[in-house]
Amino acid sequence: MFSNNAAPLPLAGKVALITGSESGIGRETARAFCQQGAAVVLNGRQPERLESTRQALAAEGYRVAACVADVTDYAACEQLVAVAIREFGRLDMLVANASISMRAYFLDMTPDVFRQVLDSNVYGAVFPLKAALPHLIRSRGSVTFISSISALNGMPSGSAYCAGKAALTNLAHTLRLELADTGVHFGVVHIGFTQNDPEKRVLDAAGQPVPIAHRPPRWQKSQAQVAAIILRHVQRRRQRTVISALGLLILVVHSVLPRLGDWVVRTSQQRLRNFYE
Repeated sequence: MFSNNAAPLPLAGKVALITGSESGIGRETARAFCQQGAAVVLNGRQPERLESTRQALAAEGYRVAACVADVTDYAACEQLVAVAIREFGRLDMLVANASISMRAYFLDMTPDVFRQVLDSNVYGAVFPLKAALPHLIRSRGSVTFISSISALNGMPSGSAYCAGKAALTNLAHTLRLELADTGVHFGVVHIGFTQNDPEKRVLDAAGQPVPIAHRPPRWQKSQAQVAAIILRHVQRRRQRTVISALGLLILVVHSVLPRLGDWVVRTSQQRLRNFYE
């Protein structure tokens, strides 16, 4: 979008694909990219919600397209990327945001639930990237995996989620080494506690959707704040961004005093059970 006699916006002419953007952080990240001039391909699994988001952004004057796709299905990811190319002719940025979270202790979980959560966080990032990579190499583009501060030190009641999010860090590092000559940026954003849509649900031990565990409001950033940080991460082509003071503290303690970090987590688990359960 341009104003009279104004310089083009920073992402004018660029195209971003943001998975899991029908709601929540993904939706606000899409809005942030649009505000900087990018055309955005929206994605989700719920057609009505996805179309509602597409219409809302289009009504604001932004260039958006939408594709219903389960990102743990590689064929669906190929179709998702095909929509980007058909609608906008190129692809410059991929934000792998879609994932399923959980709220269950490992001892109680069924294997199928563990696999479902892990698949959404690992294959849900790998498959869109694999489908998009030829186009991103052509544009010397950017890939950002949305991880979590819980991947930095683990979190009780989040085994599969933490494992999947932690895997993205090593995946990004490996891809930087393998594809260093392509000019493609690979980064990871570790998000912290964020305000959620009221209907946000995670999986319990049996795979049933339940509300997310309690998070003190004073610890939470808004979705728009998180989206702005993701946007800045992509624009600066950073390798890693850790959101929130708590996330940075976890990173430092885990690196320097890991036993202290584990003691703090175990103590909080005993005293703040509703934080995990």
